[in-house]
Amino acid sequence: MSVITTEKQGDILVITSNNPPVNALGAAVRQGLAAAIEELNGDDSLKAAVIRCDGRTFFAGADITEFGKPMQEPSLPVLVDQIEASGKPVVAAVHGTALGGGCEVALACHYRIAVPSAKFGLPEVKLGILPGAGGTQRLPRVAGVKAALEMATKGDPISAKAAQPAGLVDRLAGEDSLAADAIAYATEVAGARPLPRASEKPVVVEDGVFDAFRKENAKKFRGFDAPAEIIDVIEQTASLPYAEGAQRERAGFMKLIMGTQSAAMRHIFFAERKAAKIDDVPEDTKLRPIARVGVIGAGTMGGGISMNFLSAGIPVTIVEMQQEALDRGTGTIRKNYEATAAKGRMTAEQVEGAMGLLKPTLNFDDLAECDLIIEAVYENMDVKKEIFGKLDKIAKPGAILASNTSYLNVDEIAAATSRPQDVLGMHFFSPANIMKLLEIVRGAKTAPDVLATAMDVAKKIKKVAVVAGVCFGFIGNRMLIPRQTEANALLMEGATPQQVDKVHVEFGMPMGPFQMADLAGVDIGWHRDPTRIENLRDALAAEERWGQKKGAGFYDYDEKRNPSPSPRVAELIEEWRGKTGTAQHEVTDQEIVERTLYTMVNEGAKILEEGMAQRASDIDVVWIYGYGWPVYRGGPMFWADTVGLKTIVAGLEKHGFDVSKLLREKAESGGRFNG
Repeated sequence: MSVITTEKQGDILVITSNNPPVNALGAAVRQGLAAAIEELNGDDSLKAAVIRCDGRTFFAGADITEFGKPMQEPSLPVLVDQIEASGKPVVAAVHGTALGGGCEVALACHYRIAVPSAKFGLPEVKLGILPGAGGTQRLPRVAGVKAALEMATKGDPISAKAAQPAGLVDRLAGEDSLAADAIAYATEVAGARPLPRASEKPVVVEDGVFDAFRKENAKKFRGFDAPAEIIDVIEQTASLPYAEGAQRERAGFMKLIMGTQSAAMRHIFFAERKAAKIDDVPEDTKLRPIARVGVIGAGTMGGGISMNFLSAGIPVTIVEMQQEALDRGTGTIRKNYEATAAKGRMTAEQVEGAMGLLKPTLNFDDLAECDLIIEAVYENMDVKKEIFGKLDKIAKPGAILASNTSYLNVDEIAAATSRPQDVLGMHFFSPANIMKLLEIVRGAKTAPDVLATAMDVAKKIKKVAVVAGVCFGFIGNRMLIPRQTEANALLMEGATPQQVDKVHVEFGMPMGPFQMADLAGVDIGWHRDPTRIENLRDALAAEERWGQKKGAGFYDYDEKRNPSPSPRVAELIEEWRGKTGTAQHEVTDQEIVERTLYTMVNEGAKILEEGMAQRASDIDVVWIYGYGWPVYRGGPMFWADTVGLKTIVAGLEKHGFDVSKLLREKAESGGRFNG
């Protein structure tokens, strides 16, 4: 059966796409649409056409699997021009999402009708490219320059209700009567002439709009090529005829798609989907039902973890030892929800609905009703083993027992129970209700259905889950260790905290190692004995330079938490250089890259070697979603491929590091971690 069908309804041609799951604009769809437009214009009995889609959505974008392959005709730019050039009106009937190429198809139609819940967007920027089928040309003409800049550079969709006043939607249809309403609309406009063609409208440019937009988004767009190119294209073509503008758009598209950034962002797009697959667990594995979740600990992590489930409509039993801690934790959850409601992202009813699913208790036995229990207490093996020993006696048979440990041995925790097959790690990242990454740690005895259920739960609470093996720090924190170790060593050898951090921020990280230490707390993991000073960090902690919360850490902070270099820290560094007798040299930015970032790649290779990660792209996903690695560099392992593995090995050897066997083998054979 063809993915595009046509049906005459009186003198209206209804063109329908049925290309599940999202009606992607692959070659067969494009060919079918082109043939349908020819049919419309070649049949005198037809007066107008409606383009609509079966299934859950209008065209939700190009077929991304065609990227990098020879293009089959007609290309999308040719098709949209053909639709717009039709001598008879074409009406787009939009439901679901009209994204990317789908939005460009809608823009090429003469009229657009949509259900109120429909969304329009140009998300190409999230793949490091720009809309390449007239999106940068028709959207400014239809919706105005400001709306076009917002949609094309940020990639976030807007609702049909917001799209209507902007001119992107001509009419709203009933949620359940789109097909009939669209045919009625097509009948109404069948005789309209001249046809409203977006490409023939002028672009109205307000003074200073481009410079103002660049300025207000400078921080957000820092490091990214695509938003800058999109702004340039819209600005440079605003006064040009459509055909010339389309040529400039095409040149910009080709420049970006051939670049490293787009390759990196497309890599992450596919890597995220791959991460959900567990190599040795069949996709049809029967999952355990999760009707209620238990969370042990109502602190920052426990509260954040609970919110994920409450927001997904899953009831939570949260347990604390003291009433005061329980009240504080549930109060924070409510406060967080009310802050979201104040921003208009939730209604008051939704806040009460989420809070209504929460059962706070001091009674550990109440966890007996839960299907999944997540322990979220502090990082202490003895405490965790004691809790899992108690859970073993209380939890019902088949309940999944999870630890939110960020470093500790999940197998040792599981051994405190008589059911290690039901135990795994679920390492949430702070703040747990916001951060997308979830490391799911597979113990030696974790049952396949337990692992598959945890991955499914992650999807339900909108997390990006990656499977990790049992090793100290799993994937992300294990790779953080060499970075922090080398950053500290560089201070002793002549670098300053601000130099090391600057290199990381210029690389694209949200912050450097010392800024991160100040944010997290310099006192984390400190032994709390101010007389025992064994390193620089001890010296800072002993003086209560605990980071931002104290207004002083590796940096000094003003009342707005703005950092400045600290003379006291410079003194302490000098003291420790003297005490350790470390030889000084001029530390270059390149040395910082080699010693803090190349070492991360090396550790990632060791993780792969040991089978602690399923694939290199999983490591990239961890670092993108858990640690703020710049998405335009594609994660540490993809970045290493772009630098060249021989270069990475040479840099590691220069500084005397033990090079991973896998990394060396790939470098010598001209291989890559990804593809």
